[in-house]
Amino acid sequence: MAYQVIGIGNAIMDVIASTTDAELAELGVQKGIMQLIDRDRAEALMAAREGAAARSRLIPGGSVANTLAGLGRMGLATAFIGRVADDALGQAYAHEMAADGTDFVNPPRNAGGADEEGLPTSRSIICVTPDGERSMNTYLGISADLGPADVDPTLFAGGTWLFLEGYLFDKDQGKAAFLKAAEACHAAGGKAGIALSDPFCVDRHRDDFRRLVAGPMDYVIGNVHEWQALHQTDDLERALAEAAAVCETVVCTRSGEDAILIRGGERVMAPVHRVTPVDATGAGDQFAAGLIYGLVTGRPLAKAGRMGCIAAAEVITHVGARPEADVRALFAAEGLG
Repeated sequence: MAYQVIGIGNAIMDVIASTTDAELAELGVQKGIMQLIDRDRAEALMAAREGAAARSRLIPGGSVANTLAGLGRMGLATAFIGRVADDALGQAYAHEMAADGTDFVNPPRNAGGADEEGLPTSRSIICVTPDGERSMNTYLGISADLGPADVDPTLFAGGTWLFLEGYLFDKDQGKAAFLKAAEACHAAGGKAGIALSDPFCVDRHRDDFRRLVAGPMDYVIGNVHEWQALHQTDDLERALAEAAAVCETVVCTRSGEDAILIRGGERVMAPVHRVTPVDATGAGDQFAAGLIYGLVTGRPLAKAGRMGCIAAAEVITHVGARPEADVRALFAAEGLG
């Protein structure tokens, strides 16, 4: 099958459960934050959640996975490169991604294999209290060990676009996988891009990110804080100018303000129409989906940016990181179809 967009990222199953404040206290979960947890803590929380199974939902998560789900719902042929174990959560992850229109191309790996030391599928245990607060407990598990062996260059053909997740830069194997995928993408005539993901991630890998931006990446998406962290300056215009001098397409999101897009000598602003957010989860992921949809389908830069803003606005009007409305119909309503 010829894919239009291939993404590489963390394959994290979201285990979402309605929880009372009293249950949070009993579980020792700090309310309203995301914290990384170890395997023992993850297994203890999963066991505690089994008693609330009727109140739990399993939703494939991860930043790039959310973007691919948005692109799949817009009608593009998409594939996801990631790692899950051959356990119940891993099998469910691969099945749900396929049901959402994205091929999960890497088969679940046998738990207990020597290379992954028996690591299970990654999961984020999300406790949602009646006031809407989400308390996230994330165990990175097997997905963080993705490496170049997981990248099949033959998946890229005829101009396939590539989208990468900055979070995977925490391990050298992830970096090697990115470079292998970018090389295959370019060999097939496609464009490779990355989301900077998080200013703390940028701080940890600044030199590597700057080499990526100046080298194999054709487009880079970041927010104000990520671009400023990358170029170590509080002056956003200086940061964007430095990035645009070495990268073909530079995109900066600015929360409720217009997004900035720079490609060559062209600079445009994509207007944001303010809406009251219900849940900001996934806003950046769906902005990327709308933007990439516009770029892949040949829209002008300004229209692609506006598509990103529309997709982001849709996802924050409801709970969950994936679109519920027909986003292409929203594009058409603004004359962008």
